Amino acid sequence: MHARQAGFREPAAPAFSEPLTSAALPDDDLLDGGVLESMRFDDLDLSSREAHGAEIDQCTFSNVSFSGVRLHGAMIRDTVMDRCDLANLRARDSALNRVTLTASRMTGLSWLVGSLRDVTFDACRMDLASMRASTFKNVVFTGCRCEQADFGEADLRGAMFESCDLTAAQFSGAQLAGTRFANCNLADISGVTSMRGAIIKSTDALALTFILASALGITIEDG
Repeated sequence: MHARQAGFREPAAPAFSEPLTSAALPDDDLLDGGVLESMRFDDLDLSSREAHGAEIDQCTFSNVSFSGVRLHGAMIRDTVMDRCDLANLRARDSALNRVTLTASRMTGLSWLVGSLRDVTFDACRMDLASMRASTFKNVVFTGCRCEQADFGEADLRGAMFESCDLTAAQFSGAQLAGTRFANCNLADISGVTSMRGAIIKSTDALALTFILASALGITIEDG
């Protein structure tokens, strides 16, 4: 059975109600309490900004740098990010709603105590990213590099990981009932005892068996 069957609901796609206008700096910058709406951002540098309560609504970002940005209480909805740099972005108490991110660099990103609903991560580099204590609803990770990513204390019951590298990822204290894993590398993950109720493709189960045995102090012998 395909991992996306058995009742899994695909994330809703971003919706755009108006034609997009081309953004330009400094007029369309990321500011405290600012609202960026119905705009197209191409090849711009928004790195190292700090914004509280910012809103991004019905926008597209292509080859835009958010590296080192700090957000608090941000809302990003109905937005597409393609080939963007979000490395070392820091966000807290922020939300993603109907957002698609493709081929983007997110190394070291920190999205803490946040909300993600109807979000797609496709072919993103997310090594060393942290999404601790965040809530996931209808979220799909496809073909992402998530080595040493931290999902500790997160509610992942509405998430699916497909063809992702999760080597040494952290799941301690996470809620994983109904979380789907298909064709993923689960080597050396931490918090495996939190995976009660997860749905794992049979081809991934063998590696998980050895990790679980190690966590429980079980020795597996041949013969």
